[in-house]
Amino acid sequence: MGFFSAALQGRRDDAELGKGLWRRAHDRFNRGLDRYHQVLEGVEDEALYGELVEIANQLSTLAPRVRVVCVEAQRRFPSNGLDIPGPLAGVHRALSTAGNSLAMTAEAAAMLRLAVGPVPAGAASVRRRAESVLEQVHDAERRLAEADGSGPTPA
Repeated sequence: MGFFSAALQGRRDDAELGKGLWRRAHDRFNRGLDRYHQVLEGVEDEALYGELVEIANQLSTLAPRVRVVCVEAQRRFPSNGLDIPGPLAGVHRALSTAGNSLAMTAEAAAMLRLAVGPVPAGAASVRRRAESVLEQVHDAERRLAEADGSGPTPA
C-alpha cells in the first residue's frame, strides 16, 4: 500500500471506526493477522506450510467481519476514548478475546516453525486456536445482533 493509499485508508478508518475503543479492537485483530502471516514466511516444511496457509486463509476471512462489527458498534455507540458502553460490553469482550486468541494462534504457529524435526500432530494446535478465534468473532456478531433486538445472526 502506497503512502497516499495508506493516508486515505487512515481517514476512512477514522470516519468509520473512530479513534477509540472500536478502532483499537479492529486494529488489534488486524495486527494479529499480520503477525500470523509474518510467521508463515519462515516455515520451511512444505506440508506444515500448506496447513498453516489454509488456516491463514480461514483467519483472513474474519477480518471483514470484525470490521463490520466494529463499524456498526461505532455507529451505535461512538467512541473516541476507552470507555466501554454498557450495552455493547459483551461485543467488546468478544472482539478483545478474538484479538488475543489470534495473537496466541500466531504464537503457536511460530512455535511450530521453530520445532526441530517432523511435527507429529502437524498444525493441530494452531487449528484449535484458530477455531476459537472464529467462535469469538461469531460471538461478537451474535452479541451485536442481540443488542439490536433483532435476535441472533445465522451462522
